[in-house]
Amino acid sequence: MNTTTAPSVPVRRPAPAQLDAPYAEALRSYTAMDWMRLNVPGHSAASERFGALADLVGAASLRLDVPPLLEGIDLETNSPLDRALVLAAEAWGARRTWFLTNGASQGNRIATVTARALGETLVVQRSVHSSVIDGLVFSGLRAAFVRPSIDSALGIAHGVTATELADTLTAHPEAAAAYVVTPSYFGAVADVRGLADVAHDAGIPLIVDEAWGAHFGFHPDLPANALTLGADIVVSSTHKLGGSLTQSAMLHLADGPFADTLEPLIQRAFHLTQSTSASALLLASLDTARHTLVNDTDALSASLAAADSMRAAVRAAGRFTVVSDGFGRFPDIVSSDPLRVAIDTRSGGVSGHQARWQLMKEDRILVEVATDAAIVAVVGAGSAPDHDRFITALHALPADLGTPTEPPRLRLPSPGPVRMTTREAFFAPSRTVPAAEAVGRISADTLAAYPPGIPNVLPGEVITAELIDFFQRTTAAPTGHVRGAADPDLATLRVVDATSHGQSH
Repeated sequence: MNTTTAPSVPVRRPAPAQLDAPYAEALRSYTAMDWMRLNVPGHSAASERFGALADLVGAASLRLDVPPLLEGIDLETNSPLDRALVLAAEAWGARRTWFLTNGASQGNRIATVTARALGETLVVQRSVHSSVIDGLVFSGLRAAFVRPSIDSALGIAHGVTATELADTLTAHPEAAAAYVVTPSYFGAVADVRGLADVAHDAGIPLIVDEAWGAHFGFHPDLPANALTLGADIVVSSTHKLGGSLTQSAMLHLADGPFADTLEPLIQRAFHLTQSTSASALLLASLDTARHTLVNDTDALSASLAAADSMRAAVRAAGRFTVVSDGFGRFPDIVSSDPLRVAIDTRSGGVSGHQARWQLMKEDRILVEVATDAAIVAVVGAGSAPDHDRFITALHALPADLGTPTEPPRLRLPSPGPVRMTTREAFFAPSRTVPAAEAVGRISADTLAAYPPGIPNVLPGEVITAELIDFFQRTTAAPTGHVRGAADPDLATLRVVDATSHGQSH
């Protein structure tokens, strides 16, 4: 694994302004006053009247749940919200930052819609999040895909290399932008610097879905964030590991060669997608998360130590293996996220799905995700979990849960030819047909086999016999499934109505 292209960040002393959390502090001060609330939300912070809600979320949450457009919070120029956004941009090294209250999915849709103003084709890593595919529907962009590398033994996808991106851009000189994902679900970090150089050499911006890397750049033992490595737009799912509340996220714009063009486009797309009643709780949690990431390096050190201890204990016991120890075999991976603890469970006689279920049922331990081969535990930036409890429970898993068989080496079928844009196929009349009749027809759905979770068919692509065979073999496996399928057994598929697009059987 080439770590020279994935620099970490030096120890830095935060600017004095970063010691403040202006929006969170203003919200707290405002709601400490004795208000008679005759406005929305309808609970009016009356915890005595809305006891069930107060019991569920706490009386303090009701008080903090205020509407937008309040003087002293977000109404005037240079409001506390404005200042919080400026501090977030400074913390991540952005020209401008937007707070999102519909998750990183909202950020991906904003970025995709923005790219449509630059051209008609988006070069996209095939393993992007489904919200990017949603963005293709919204924008009407055509897509040209770059395949990520696949660990065929574990059935997981990683990233793309600069060379692979360059080859795709050469084949699509009309590209408006390039869209990549890093880090991966399993913590694999791509060469953002190289990818950005390739995109910029082609005269287009690089958009990075860095949903799982909101914490990058805030500790010398963490990888640098994508903005500092040349990305132009970065989507950050701050709630995942950055410490904000679920559904809160950020979108960052770099002060790069495309910033003047992109900024007004992003602002317009933001207004299209952000609620006019954005949650003050979510916004305040983003301000607070930024403040903590910048100022509490000791807490991050404790999180890193906990994750390191987990991996060390797995290695020492010898029953299971650490997935990131094998990242050096893949040229697209230049580093890994140390707060992601991915464990190959098969060597211990347990499938990943069985391990996840047993840990939850018997030990009340929740891990983030499982595949047939592995589980992924995440340590939130600033958290310090009881790693001994996790390791003890992991190694207490019985090996007689049904020993997983060694899966065949994973070979993904090629996508079918594109006959319509994603948007055209999504909105076209469609109907469900038997799988055998779907061969040669245009898919109306996005279908992704798990593992590894890469979209195998998108709306507008032709369904081939090879794809149907692959899907049906996947669903026949004990833990395989196809996301987006019309039925779980893949006996039928939803296709564009032949009469609406001149198809023949």
